[in-house]
Amino acid sequence: MSFQTLGLGPAVMRALRDQGYHAPTPVQQAAIPAVLAGGDLLALAPTGSGKTAAYALPLLQQLLQSNPQRDPRALLLLPTRELAVQVGDALRELSRHLPQRLRVAVVFGGVSINPQLMGLRGGCDIVVATPGRLLDIVDHNGLRLDAVRHLVLDEADRLLALGFAEELQRVLGLLPAQRQNLLFSATFPKSVEALAAAQLREPQRITVAAEAPRLEAIRQRSIVVDTDKRTPLLRHLLETEGWQRALVFVATKYATEHVSDKLWAKGIKAAALHGELSQGGRAKVLVALKSGEVAVLVATDLAARGLDIPELPAVINYDLPRSPADYTHRIGRTGRAGATGDAVSFVPPASEAHFRLIEKRQGRRVEREQIAGYEATEEAPASDPNGGVKGKRKSKKDKLREAAAAAAVKD
Repeated sequence: MSFQTLGLGPAVMRALRDQGYHAPTPVQQAAIPAVLAGGDLLALAPTGSGKTAAYALPLLQQLLQSNPQRDPRALLLLPTRELAVQVGDALRELSRHLPQRLRVAVVFGGVSINPQLMGLRGGCDIVVATPGRLLDIVDHNGLRLDAVRHLVLDEADRLLALGFAEELQRVLGLLPAQRQNLLFSATFPKSVEALAAAQLREPQRITVAAEAPRLEAIRQRSIVVDTDKRTPLLRHLLETEGWQRALVFVATKYATEHVSDKLWAKGIKAAALHGELSQGGRAKVLVALKSGEVAVLVATDLAARGLDIPELPAVINYDLPRSPADYTHRIGRTGRAGATGDAVSFVPPASEAHFRLIEKRQGRRVEREQIAGYEATEEAPASDPNGGVKGKRKSKKDKLREAAAAAAVKD
């Protein structure tokens, strides 16, 4: 199937060609005609499936066909600053090739509100925003939302999971009742189900399955190492494996800074990326990575969500992820676009049971290695049958039931 069969007009098709788009992804094939039809849409699609273009292309066409106004006609709500910037950049690139200039404003927290207010003085056609900052802009009389005709809730599950439910309801209350609602979500928990039921009118529903990482293109390694030897081992691997870039996953904000500082002190160009960095700080890190000024990014799962690092040869699990799903998500950052990649996990003896469960869930055994000079000397604790994997620990109710049953037996 080609984009020409989806109902896009000549102007948007020219923009597609200029941007190098070729064939539509499955979510684009399903969503573009649905959005152009004007009805509401509920799309379950994973990150990386091409959903930004799936709603951006038909929205641009609809805006070209309607009368310009000072106030925005399309509102896109996203959960994080990085995603807002990413979507805003994509819209600007596509609209740059259109015959009619469409103004795109991107607003998010973590930076001064004044430049954003100044940028809105001339009006805009599309506003891309995080909910909290959007409400701040409205409270400062910097924006009116009563002309919005198209609402996109992108990554709705994360919008709700990150605590934006109250802000989201306030935003929805400022919008006109007659509008097109497009809800995109990677998962469909009860909170998203309730939001969809309350806001969408007879939506068309599409589901695109997550594309599994090409595990055959990823060389998985697990190295047994003592906890306090992980940083020296990481440095050793970075110096000997020849990776031009590497993404290192750790568990906490403190660890991102601690590990990156240790690497930098030894001459390895590393930077930390975590959720408490300012927007300016995050942008600086990503620019440094793309330019080659930084070779190693040390990040938490939260900060690394939504990042697309091209030509990434290696992912290192300095700290093991909490769940097998997170493991698959992490290692899937390498081995993309026909390339191969390395995924290395540090497995201290205390984490052996946890990693065995990760192996079991992915149905693949990863042979343990020991690196000369970094051999493990710690002893593993008593085996935990649950391995600490998220969602598999006994609940408090289970423990109380077991205690009651044991007491009954004694009686």
